[in-house]
Amino acid sequence: MKILVLNCGSSSLKFQLIDMENETRLVKGNFERIGGMKTTLKLNVRGEKIEMMRIARDYDEAISFVLEVLLKPEYNLLKSLDEIEAVGHRIVHGGESFDKSTIIDEKVIGEIEKCIALAPLHNPAGLAGIKAAAKALPNVPMVAVFDTAFHQTMPAKAFMYQIPYRYYTSYKIRKYGFHGTSHRFVANRAAEIMNENIEDLKIITCHIGQGSSICAIDGGKSVDTSMGLTPLAGIPMATRSGDIDPAIIPYIMKKDNLGPEDVEEMLNKQSGAWGVSGVSEDYRDIEDGYNMKDYRSILALDSQAYKVAQYIGQYVVTLGGLDALIFTGGVGENGLETRRRICEYLKAIGVEIDEEENNVKGKEKCISKEESKVKVYVIPTNEELMIARDTHNLVK
Repeated sequence: MKILVLNCGSSSLKFQLIDMENETRLVKGNFERIGGMKTTLKLNVRGEKIEMMRIARDYDEAISFVLEVLLKPEYNLLKSLDEIEAVGHRIVHGGESFDKSTIIDEKVIGEIEKCIALAPLHNPAGLAGIKAAAKALPNVPMVAVFDTAFHQTMPAKAFMYQIPYRYYTSYKIRKYGFHGTSHRFVANRAAEIMNENIEDLKIITCHIGQGSSICAIDGGKSVDTSMGLTPLAGIPMATRSGDIDPAIIPYIMKKDNLGPEDVEEMLNKQSGAWGVSGVSEDYRDIEDGYNMKDYRSILALDSQAYKVAQYIGQYVVTLGGLDALIFTGGVGENGLETRRRICEYLKAIGVEIDEEENNVKGKEKCISKEESKVKVYVIPTNEELMIARDTHNLVK
C-alpha cells in the first residue's frame, strides 16, 4: 500500500509518499509560499534533491501539481494515481473530540472546524488540504492524525487550569499539548530499542526544535506535557517565551500601549532564545555566540537548558520514577551541547551521559553511561511514518 502523507501549514505543503510494504519513503517534498507568485517545490527523490518553480494560488493547485510531479516517468514513483491507496493528514488541533486518529468524513470535518478557534493558523490550512486532496483523489480514503490526540490520556488534574471553571465549560480552555505524533513515535521506538514492553516503562521525551515540548509517558500513555492551550506554553523555544508570570502581559500592554495582537506577536515571534540573545532565531547562530562567550547568548541557552531540566525533574515526580530520557526534534537530535547542558542538571536523578557517545547528530544512539540509572537516547523523530502507520491501520 502506498500512502501520501500531507502536512499543510499556513502557506506551505509538506508531503511524503511512503510504501507501507517495507515502510520505505519514496519521496518527500515541501511546497513553499503557497498563495504567491514565487511558489517553490523542493523534492528529495531517493536522495536526489530537485527544485522547481510553479505558481500555486491555493492548496487545490499545489496538491494537483504535486500529483502531477509524482506521475513524471523520470522519477519512477507512480504509474497511476490509483497506486495511492490512502492519504494521511496531519491536523494540529482535535480538541477533546479526538483521542486517536480517525477516517475522515463530513462529521470529522465539522469537528475539526469547531477547533479552528483553538488553532486559527493551523486548522484552516489542514482543512484546505483535506478538501483539496478529496477533490484531486475523490475515491481515496483519508485519515486525520491529530497533534493533540496522544495527550488526551492526561488526567484532569494535569490539564485543568486554575482559573474559573466556566472558562473550561464554555470555551474548552485547558491544556491540550502538541507534538503528540512525535512523542508517540520516539517513545515506542525507545521501547523497541530497549527490548521492553512500553506498558512497563516510564519515559520522558524531549522534542526540542524551533517549537519544543516535553512529555511524561507512563505505560505508553501521555500523562502530562509542557505545551498548553496553545504551543506557546512550556519551555522557552527559538522565538516563543514559554511559561511566564501572566501579570507580565497587562503590565507590558500598559507600559508600551500594546494591543492583544501585539503581545501575541511578541510572545510568539520575538521572545525565547531569539528575544534574549538578540543574535538570531537560529540556534546554530546562538551557539556560535555562546562559543564566543557572548553574555546574552550564554544566558539564552543556559536559561533554556535549566528550564528544560526543571520540567524533566517535575515529570520524574509525575511518573514516580524514570527509565528512559529521549531527545528528538531538530535541536534534540543535532544539538550535542544542548543535550550536555540539560543533562548536567540531571545528575541528581542519576543521569550520566557519555561525552564520546553524545558526539552524534541525527542518528539513533544511546548516549548514557553504563552506570547511568536512566537510559538516555537520541532518537530521530518520524512523524510522517507515524501518520502513515495510523492511516494504513485504519484503511487496510
